Amino acid sequence: MTTTIEPAGSSAQDAPDALEEELPPPPADEEDIPVPPGAPRALLRSLLGPHRARITVAMLVILVQQAALQSGPLLVAVAMDRGIPALREHDAGPLISVIAAYLGCSLLSPLLQWVFIKVSARINQDILLDLRGRIFRHAQRLSLDFHERYTSGRIISRATSDIDALRELLSEGLQELLTVFLSVCYISVLLLVLDWRLGLASLASLLPLGLIAHSFRTRSRRVYRRSRTSAASMIVRFTETMNGIRPVQAFRREKANDAAFAVVNRQSATATADGFLELARYVGLSRTTANVWTTGVVLLGAYLVADGTVELGVLTAFTLYLRRLYDPIDQLAMFLNSYQSAAAALEKIAGLLAHEPTVAEPAEPAELPEPAGRGREVRFERTRFAYRTGKEVLPPFDLLIPAGQTVAVVGATGAGKSTVAKLLARFYDPTDGRIRLDGVDLRDLATPELRRGVCMVTQESFLFSGTVAENIAIGRPGATRTEVEQATRDIGAYEFIAALPDGFDTDVRKRGGRISAGQRQLVAFARALLADPAVLILDEATSSLDVPGEQAVQRAMRTVLAGRTAVIIAHRLSTVEIADRVLVMDQGQIVEDGTPRELIDGAGRFAELHRAWRDSLV
Repeated sequence: MTTTIEPAGSSAQDAPDALEEELPPPPADEEDIPVPPGAPRALLRSLLGPHRARITVAMLVILVQQAALQSGPLLVAVAMDRGIPALREHDAGPLISVIAAYLGCSLLSPLLQWVFIKVSARINQDILLDLRGRIFRHAQRLSLDFHERYTSGRIISRATSDIDALRELLSEGLQELLTVFLSVCYISVLLLVLDWRLGLASLASLLPLGLIAHSFRTRSRRVYRRSRTSAASMIVRFTETMNGIRPVQAFRREKANDAAFAVVNRQSATATADGFLELARYVGLSRTTANVWTTGVVLLGAYLVADGTVELGVLTAFTLYLRRLYDPIDQLAMFLNSYQSAAAALEKIAGLLAHEPTVAEPAEPAELPEPAGRGREVRFERTRFAYRTGKEVLPPFDLLIPAGQTVAVVGATGAGKSTVAKLLARFYDPTDGRIRLDGVDLRDLATPELRRGVCMVTQESFLFSGTVAENIAIGRPGATRTEVEQATRDIGAYEFIAALPDGFDTDVRKRGGRISAGQRQLVAFARALLADPAVLILDEATSSLDVPGEQAVQRAMRTVLAGRTAVIIAHRLSTVEIADRVLVMDQGQIVEDGTPRELIDGAGRFAELHRAWRDSLV
């Protein structure tokens, strides 16, 4: 059997009730996950590793393609200095050979470029497919405390806009980089071969151009980190508002949300504009340097031609090669532009993937013994727990729940009731002490083994898009339709499901919006009951039900919980009546412990709560 865990639903974040200019800034880098040193490079290596063979083929193809492409000016020089003089001597052979070679290179270069684009495109898509899957799988592995502080909008940003930045680099930027790098290498060698004096004069320009590129890279790195953060903030704001659209409209928060979104929208626009300004600065400086240097080299070449030490064809080839050497400046600028954006994106993705769950899998998992009955013994031993803020919620806490016993836990808000439930479900690990299930520490159980034994139903009855039957079968994917329907009969949900337009095949739509909150809770109960766990945790699980629905669930629960270990966290005291034992908690401690009748007949806190509840019903 499998376990159903109901995640907390998203809600809209309250927008500041102030003027637009007085709104606080959106979440900044300090809310992002710290990136371990070397994590981006390690991630990149792991992504590229499976594709080494295809990458090697692509590199060989682009090497030959660039050699064919860069041979053009050299063949022009040969034609001018060798072919044309031979033609004057009535020997057309050299010129025909040069023309044939030029035509062959002109045809080979685009063909090889097509092959390179086809191979590299497949590599790129496979890498992005792998990375997107890693983000999704890893996000599901991460512990509850991570998801409670790292919003879903930021995870969506990692899997969408950050992936898009990497896609742009892989699909266009790397090809531009390889083209520029190989062009510079081939042209540098050819310039020195044609004439070492003009070659050295031309290559000297690479020093100032390199300094300009280094300055652009340094300045733009900061800009693009800010751009990725502001883009994530926009997605966070948008996602939270859309998820909480009902309270947004109910409490007329549209204007306040508009103002809050305008702040993050402006910050994103400013970061993007700063990136373009840095790009314009780089292009302007590099083009000015290239033009001035070209003028100087041509003047030097003209002087050497007039002096008779350089042939005219060589100067012509130099002019063509200089054009090819400096023309990729814009391509390099676009690559650096894509690179900085992708580097910032890769850094954030690497930080996410390097973050390990706080609730870790055991190195050597233990197995639960075969239960003597339907339930299992639960024991808290000197269990302490504090959240990340440092505030201790549970001081040393001891509790024994015998197998098959139903325990209700009550108390004021903040007493520690839900924390006990989350620790038992192992959404968190204790700060100190341990929790045992039939004598086995929960931290020694592999997650599948734990989830087979412990199931939790929470107040937030989350349903996925799909049919009612599919949502119930999540509790036990291999269950038959008969078993699914029987679970709904046991919980008292069969009649309302059968009355839906398509019965059990009715699509509940996004978050189960097609049915009421109480009906969603009944479906969640049926899902948990189908899982048939040894330990069932109900955390405010009947709070969404009306009185008839609650009564129906309580009738079913008396049968379902018989012989099973159950922990019921409840505010409604009517739910407590089915428990074998009641615990009253205050500030993380058990202050009363007894049967419902014993505590009601006493003079303690539960008796006062029960009398107040009774009076409220009159």
